[in-house]
This record gives sequence, C-alpha cells and structure tokens, in this order.
Amino acid sequence: MENRKEFYFPSSDGVTQIHAVEWGNVEKPVGVLQIAHGVAEYALRYEPFAQFMNAHGFIVVANDHLGHGLSVAEGAAPLYFGRHDGWRHVVDDMYALRDMTGKKYPELPYFLLGHSMGSFLTRTYLIRYPGTLSGAIIMGTGQQSPAVVALGSLFAKVEGNRIGYDQFSPTVDKLAFGAYNKPFAPNRTAYDWLSVNEENVDRYIADPLCGGNATIGLFLDMLRGIGLIGKQSNVNTMNANTPVFFISGDRDPVGDMGKGVRAAYESFRKAGVKDVSLKLYEGLRHEILNETCRETVFADLWSWIEKHL
Repeated sequence: MENRKEFYFPSSDGVTQIHAVEWGNVEKPVGVLQIAHGVAEYALRYEPFAQFMNAHGFIVVANDHLGHGLSVAEGAAPLYFGRHDGWRHVVDDMYALRDMTGKKYPELPYFLLGHSMGSFLTRTYLIRYPGTLSGAIIMGTGQQSPAVVALGSLFAKVEGNRIGYDQFSPTVDKLAFGAYNKPFAPNRTAYDWLSVNEENVDRYIADPLCGGNATIGLFLDMLRGIGLIGKQSNVNTMNANTPVFFISGDRDPVGDMGKGVRAAYESFRKAGVKDVSLKLYEGLRHEILNETCRETVFADLWSWIEKHL
C-alpha cells in the first residue's frame, strides 16, 4: 500500500529483528501516534485506524512486539518474549521506535495508544520513560490484585520449570484467558469476548497471525508487568503532566466489565496526574476499534487527541 512503509530494527534482546510499520503519507503532519498492540495479534491490524488518523494529519507508527507477527527470531517460539527480562525488552523496543520516529519528526507532538497487553505495556512505558509523550491512550486495560498476580506467577513458574517456559500449557492458558468467554455463554466461538461484531471475531480466528498458543513465559512476563503497574509507588513516578485517556467497553472481561478500568484510572488520579479521563462504551467488549460502531470510537479518540495537540 502506497502510504505504508514496513521496516525492521534490532530488538533490545540482542537477537530479534522487530518488524515495524509507518503510515506516513501525510501532506502537513500535525502529530505522531504510536500504537502498541495486544497479545496474539500484530501491528497491521490497526491499519483502518491508522488511515483514519492519516486523514486527520497524523503520522502513525507501530511495531510487532517480540514473538508476535513478523517479530519472531528464527527458531524462536511464537508468543514468547524470551527467557530473561522479556517485559523490559518489549517496553525498550517501544521506546526505540518512539526515539527513532521522534528524531525523524522532532517538531511534532507524540502520542502513544496501547490496547489490551499493549495498554499494560503503555502503563509500564509511562513509568519507565516519563516525560517522553504528549499524551497516552490506554485502551482495553484492567487491574489485578497483588494476590491474583502472585498466585498466577507461582503457578506459571511451576509449569515453566516442569515443561519449559517456551512451551504451551493448557492449564496456564485456562487460568489466563479461560474465564473471559463465560459471561457470553452460550458461546459461538472461543473468542466471543473479543467483540460483539461476529465478522471481526471470524476474521481474527481466520488470521494466521492472530490467536495461537501463548507460552508460559509470555503469561509470566505479562503478570510481572501487571504487578509492576499495580504498585501505586511505581505509578507515582510517572510524569503528572502527561495527559491520559482510559477507554474501554463496559462488557470487556479484561477490564472486569469496567471495574478494573476504573481502578486503574483511580490509581492515576491518586498519583496526581493532572489530566486523566475515562470513557466506557455501553455494551462493547474488548476490541472497541473493530466493532460495527467503530466510527464513533475513532471520532472520540480524535476528539481527545485534538484537544491535546
């Protein structure tokens, strides 16, 4: 596609080449938006939203996280960040893309949108790289209790030591994602929780770069990240001047049907973030950018970004 440029850059893990995309054919750009995708998906799924942002004068960039999409090293397990410091490497890769894009467009405001796992990564980014963004959008996020994180981590370590961290464990998978579909029974598919829009669910299932078996190591890394962003002392280290927008469906099980999103939002307020807002869409599930009413979501996102240019 004419305005899409795909490229690679070295991951901070020292092994993997990270696949990235820039949608940059914009005549008079007014800003840059970087997107951090969710677990078991990839950057190019965000092309419709990227094109919408292009039409509003924004250059859009995104990368496939380690072990996702086309960012899988030869011989490496898919949906695996790596044995050591996986979460840190993924966040560092996000910063590497922000740094190289920022150098290319130094005068432009720079925003970051993270969805699902990408929302947890974005919250980690705000803690680790404060003051490097003009604003952040946290989409499809949640908040787990320290007890749940500790218990899940312990179980994942036992399983990882038993069969290998780069392996799939049906038990760990059930623990991580098994409950998401229950509120939508009787279920048409294993992914009904993603979307009210059945066409979107079917496209996800048919896409070879979506879904698949997440490794024990990935689950453990995610829990480490969720534990890190759940500590108020860490949240307090963010730059309080960076505007933040929490946005989710109120039927998203990742956000505990809105309760987890509100808890995360309140932790930002407690940290003294000066401009933090929250929007929950009635009846929408996890992938709010892919629902039939996505134009409304697109417009709301643009409205928030435009106010913060």
